[in-house]
Amino acid sequence: MLLGLSMILAGCASSGLTDISTKVASIGDFSSSAAPATARTISAFVVSTRSPDHKAATDNNAHLSLQMISVPPGHQAGQMEKPMFGAPDPNKHFVITAKRELDDATFKAEIESHLSGRIGSNRDVLIFVHGFNTSYDDARFRLAQIVADGRFGGVPVLFTWPATSNLLDYEAAKESAAASRDALAKLLQELAVAPGVGRVQIVAHSMGTWLAMEALRETAIAGMPDLNGRLGNVMLAAPDIDLSVFRAQLARIDASHVSVLVSANDRALSISQRLAGNRQRVGALDPRNPADQDALRQLGVKVYDLSGDSVGFIGHDTYADAPEIVRQLGAQIGAPRIQDANVQSILGDRPVSSEVTTEPLPATAPATAATTPGGAATASATPAR
Repeated sequence: MLLGLSMILAGCASSGLTDISTKVASIGDFSSSAAPATARTISAFVVSTRSPDHKAATDNNAHLSLQMISVPPGHQAGQMEKPMFGAPDPNKHFVITAKRELDDATFKAEIESHLSGRIGSNRDVLIFVHGFNTSYDDARFRLAQIVADGRFGGVPVLFTWPATSNLLDYEAAKESAAASRDALAKLLQELAVAPGVGRVQIVAHSMGTWLAMEALRETAIAGMPDLNGRLGNVMLAAPDIDLSVFRAQLARIDASHVSVLVSANDRALSISQRLAGNRQRVGALDPRNPADQDALRQLGVKVYDLSGDSVGFIGHDTYADAPEIVRQLGAQIGAPRIQDANVQSILGDRPVSSEVTTEPLPATAPATAATTPGGAATASATPAR
């Protein structure tokens, strides 16, 4: 039993958006799999509540840094290339090429500097919150992989928390996630008022979805339920959240921002459900089951079913391991917005404000949403709510 549990829960750290009705191709042309000829360097901000040595021990302080992550020239979408043993090779593997520690003031200034001069949706910030049993390196490389595969053009930020290195220490990880809520809420609030920010996009996985929703709930209670109008997509992949808890969290947040990526054959969530006294996990809801379909409809969130695109025996990391899934996830987050396509971030004393006017682009025809025969919340090119 313990061996099986270890194998299943390991899926949170291992290295589909198939919607309920339509295949990914409807989103756009992401069919090319040609690898770039040279390595790509991604500048990523890191906010960490891990201890300074990056082990799983909880630290009450948030450590801030700006890091350069190199994506290998032969990178394949859906892969997180790491060496089986020995030192990483920049020509074959993800590597950290530079790192600079920041204090609070410098962190804010660097965020503003990285936003300056960007246009439209490239002004967005993407926050990635990883799940249980995820090492510091895996968290950094997963963010870089999502940015590269999803073709995200904004500013990426990793929020990494003490996710424990012991596969059987699940409850301790939940306590560490709870202790990190204030730090993530502070990050959200600071980004909401940063000059030049377009939207704050969030991608969270597994137990990290609970942490992300708790931080959003805390921020809403503080008077910023939509981050001053800057909250974008909240993409929850394989959410390891009790269904009743999720309903309470959504009571404070506009559900139209939230998408859940579910899979009926996610074995890691099956184990989590048993550990929680057989309480239903949101990520394991099955849209083909009438009772689950009704529960999803009542939540009012967008729903993507990854059951048919599950990758690997565990099927817990499909959101990033399946190339077509991570590409559509990127397309969903980075979709152009007509209302601010020509708005430019400006660093200094003239930040973009609500008084900035732009020439609107011609309106596009709305995408057609589809529903299943039972009328559940579904998702095609534009998911139904």
